[in-house]
Order: sequence, then structure tokens, then C-alpha cells
Amino acid sequence: MLASPGGSRLSAARGLAAAALASLVVLTGCLGGGDDDGAGAGPAPRLSASQPCREAHGFTCSTLVVPLDHARPGGATLRLQVGSAGDADAPVLLALAGGPGQPGVALGDRTVRRLGPAARDYRLVMYDQRGTGDGALRCPALQRAMGSSDLYPPPAPAVRECARALGPARRLFGTDDVVEDMEALRRALGVDKWTLSGVSYGTFVAARYALAHPEHVQALVLDSVVPHAGREDLAVAGMSETPRVLRLACASRRCPGDPVADLRAVVRRTGRGPQLLDALTFTSIIDPTYRRIDVPSILHDARPGDTARLDRFLGTVRRFSAAGAEFLSQGLHASSLCADWRFPWGDSEAPLAGREDAVRAHARRLSPRQLGPFDRATATGNGFIRQCLYWPPTPATPAPRPGTRLPAVPTLLLSGDRDLSTPLKWAREEAALAPEGRLVVIRGAGHSVERTPAGRRAIRAFLQR
Repeated sequence: MLASPGGSRLSAARGLAAAALASLVVLTGCLGGGDDDGAGAGPAPRLSASQPCREAHGFTCSTLVVPLDHARPGGATLRLQVGSAGDADAPVLLALAGGPGQPGVALGDRTVRRLGPAARDYRLVMYDQRGTGDGALRCPALQRAMGSSDLYPPPAPAVRECARALGPARRLFGTDDVVEDMEALRRALGVDKWTLSGVSYGTFVAARYALAHPEHVQALVLDSVVPHAGREDLAVAGMSETPRVLRLACASRRCPGDPVADLRAVVRRTGRGPQLLDALTFTSIIDPTYRRIDVPSILHDARPGDTARLDRFLGTVRRFSAAGAEFLSQGLHASSLCADWRFPWGDSEAPLAGREDAVRAHARRLSPRQLGPFDRATATGNGFIRQCLYWPPTPATPAPRPGTRLPAVPTLLLSGDRDLSTPLKWAREEAALAPEGRLVVIRGAGHSVERTPAGRRAIRAFLQR
């Protein structure tokens, strides 16, 4: 996910942001008042209005007020929900949710269970990142189209409608803004150093914070790793990993034919590559064995033209992927990813004209190995690309230089060997940039390996070292 913001465009967007605040108030329901001229440094961050969390047992929920625009600390504000549990004098462990677009506090109970005895050694803190939870950026048409998916292709009008509704203020929901919210939270907690634990997009946020504020990081736990370099290569990482994952699924049982050859034939026959990539990625998250959802058999039946089971499979995935903005905000997802990542057309400041041509030119250079059993239409038509292809020019959030290494702090990286959402190759790439990193690969696991006994053991041992 990310490069440096463009000077003149960023200045112009800041000048226009005030005009978008009224619509943003309607969308988030969470903006506070402030001195709109931006004069003054604003109050020191603090936690207020503490009370028991309604979403997480044993947690105390408080409000953290942060600037909507950290460059204008005297301007409008956002109110972020923060949940904490444990001894106030214990070392702080900040657990970061995924997405982008997923709130954190509601995951408190689950996080405590997965940490087990290790939770008692820390003050566990969760928070709802800007644009999530009660303050979710709401784009109804885009939400209906994508639900909780990264990869299901949205219609262009839904993307454009969302960007229009958010207006120029959409630039204020990138990962650089999240990182500065985290720094405000650290100061409000009154701690010098803390341990950061993230899952999926949370690993990207944790790494970006560590690069921005290395002196305040004690250790990192990165589960299902998104490389901090932040580049999008038409989703080919998941496409090229699909053959290995499908063959692993068939290694311990007899499958009816070659699932990779079957998938390749079905993509060619049906032209539904983006939908199949989305469905296979979803299945790698909920059933990495591919046993309960017998994908190899479904593909084998569909190869000669019997698509009844395939149609039911794709329809089921779509139903299970449906989600409201309070669960995963697609408005925040687009605002963050499209500004954070680098694409074949460049960064988010690139004009819309020419983006489609750049994508097609890049796809023509992809090798059969990179495409795996999919085709170029899958590379150019998946949701990662289609969501940001139509996203209007927006100042890009800063990116580290290529090859930038993480701080030299203890770092645990975890990956499931069957994860198509954040593939194993991403974890290996990030591990090479972690001076004190240790990569643990969980065999037979998909996304979010903290859900597995082996993953939980590795995390607990690391935190209790």
C-alpha cells in the first residue's frame, strides 16, 4: 500500500476539504467541532467518557478525540472508540483489526480467548480506526456490491458514487492518518513503548507505524502479512499461488482429476475468473482444506459444462460475503487502499484517463506462471483493481523507499501455507526486511492463523518470551 503526497494537488485538496465536511458528518455521525482555521496545536490527546464496553466483556471503553486532518490540529475532529482490559501498569499490547474497514473493539472477547494466558501479562488495547464501526464511512451501493470482499468486482457507478459522497475529505482516511491516530493513542495511554499485533491489513498498519515511530515499538506480531511496501500487481500473488494451494488440498485425498487444469478450463469456458478468484480466496479463509466445500469436485463437474454446483457455490460465497459498513466499511476500504497502494497507472494522483490502458499494458506483460490457472481478464477485472481504477484522483499517502527495513525489534511473522488472501510469498518478502524477524508457517492453515492451535501457541510463546 503507498509514495509522497503531491504538493499542489495536496494543497488544493486541503482547501476543498472543508466543503466536504458537511457530507462527511452525515456519513460518519462522528465529527466533533473545532476551530476551522486550523490555528493552534490543539489539546493533548486523552481518553475520556470511560465506561464498560457494550461489545467486549471486561473491557473499558473510552473516547479518543483526534484531528480529522492531522495537518490542521485546530480543525474538525473525529471521536474514536478505544477499549482496554488488564492492569493499567502492565505493558501495552495494541491489537489491530484488518480490512481496511473493520472495527477493533468488537473483537476484544475473541482476542482475549486467542491470547489465552498471554493476555494476563499485558494491558490489551483495541480501537476502532477512523472510518470504521459507529463512525463507518457509508457508501450503500458499493457496500452492496462488495460486502466484505476485496476481490469481487464492483460496478463503476457504485465506486464513483461513493467517491462523490465522501468528497475531497476521502484523502483523510489513508494509513498515514491511521498511524498518527495511533501515535495520539499512545500518548493518551501515557506509555513510551508498546507491542503491536496485527492481522491482515493490521500488519500493514503495524509496520507503517513502526517505520514512522520506531522509538516507540517494543515488538511486532504480524499475522497474515501484507508487505509494507504497498504495491498492487493485479492480484497476481493470489493467482500464482492458487495451483500450489489446490494441489496441497488434494495431496491428502483423492480428487477427481487435476483441480488446476479443471479451474483453468472453467475460467476459459465461463469467463468468470474474477468471481472464481474471489470465491477460492474466500474458501481459503474459512475452509483451507477445501473439504467441507469440495472445490475440486465442483470444478471437475463444471469443466465439461455442468455448472449447477459451480453456480450454487458462487452464489453461496456472495451471500456469506454480504456485510454492512459497521462490519467492514467499503467506503473506508476504497479511501485507504486507493491512496495507499501503487498500481500499474502509478499512484492515486494519476488522472483517470490512461489508467485502463496502463492496466491492460501491464496485464499483457504477465507470464502464464504469474496468471496461474486464471487469465488476463481476471487480472484486470478483479475488485482490487476495479475499485481503485474508477476512484477519482486523490493525494497519495507517503510510502517508504523500496527495500526499507523494519526497525530492529523482535518480530514474529505468521502465515498459513494455504492463504490466498495474503499469500505466503508476501510473508517471506516481509520477513526478508525484518532484521529481528522470525517467520512461522502454519501448515494446512489459511488466513488469520491465530485461529489455529499452532498459530495461537506461536503467538503466546512470543508474547511471553
